[in-house]
Parts: sequence; C-alpha cells; structure tokens
Amino acid sequence: MARINSPLKPFKADAFHNGKFITVTDADVKGKWSVFFFYPADFTFVCPTELEDLADNYAAFQKLGVEIYSVSTDKHFTHKAWHDTSPAISKIKYVMIGDPTGHLARNFDVLIEEAGLADRGTFLIDPEGKIQYIEITAGGVGRSASELLGKIEAAQYVASHPGEVCPAKWKEGGATLTPSLDLVGKI
Repeated sequence: MARINSPLKPFKADAFHNGKFITVTDADVKGKWSVFFFYPADFTFVCPTELEDLADNYAAFQKLGVEIYSVSTDKHFTHKAWHDTSPAISKIKYVMIGDPTGHLARNFDVLIEEAGLADRGTFLIDPEGKIQYIEITAGGVGRSASELLGKIEAAQYVASHPGEVCPAKWKEGGATLTPSLDLVGKI
C-alpha cells in the first residue's frame, strides 16, 4: 500500500504534454518535487473542474519547483482528444499520463479493479522519490489546487528545516514549532 515515506515504484507510461506524445518514467520524476494527480476518467464531470483548477494554478506549482502529472486509465490519445475539444482541459500545460493497464494506479493503490478506473488520489513526491503527502477522496468530491499548494509549501519547509514542524493552518512565513520536552503540554 502507498504510505508516507514509501518510495515511488518503477513505471514507464505514455503521456500527452504540450501537443506531443512523450514517455514518462520514475527516473524522470526523481530529483524534483512532483504531484501525481489521479482521476477517474476523461470526458466526465468533476474531473475537468479539478484539472482546470490545477491548470489555472500551474504557475504557482512551477514557482515552487513542482511538476504535475495527471493520471487516468484513459490512453494518452484520449488525453489529446480531450485537450483538443474541452475549453477547460485545453488550458493544461502539465503532463497528462495515460495508464490504460492500471499499472501506475496499482502502484499507488488507487485502482478500482472492478471499474478499471482510478480513485481521486493526490500524491506529493519529494526529490528523493518518496511520498510525502496523500489525499484520496470519494468520486463525487473534487480537490482544490490552492489547498494542495499549502500542503506542498509546508512539506517543502519541513524538508528544508529539520527539527521544525508546521502547525495546523500554517502559511508560508508563519510560525513553526520545534518539538521538545519543553513544549509538551503547552499547546
């Protein structure tokens, strides 16, 4: 099962990116912060609202040094067709991975086997290739790019400031905590 600090498993997948078909592997992901954003299917209802939200905030993710990989069990050809026909999806500049065999969705434990579709799963991968954040929601519950950006900022802060932790509602520049015996029972 995909868990916090578990390593990214090996994969190779076809994708659609900036008008071209490309191949993406686990080696491409290592060395930078990445988000794997699983969704059930192209040409649906909640999915394009989530993907458009990511597209609208893509510059903010890039500013943090984060690459986005959206993933569904559709083929990369379907991603291109959707990108070419949907006003919301045509905004996407990040990589759209096709996972028709469900290999990648199985790697992250989000494949709904009987349906052949992925759950709505979000995974933040650090530069060492380890999972640092997981969010899985029910099919009818969309996710928010701005909330994800806050989680990424906190994860990056903690990674670069050993010994410090980010409290609830933490925002960049806000106070952090340094766990110690002196702090026990004082919060």
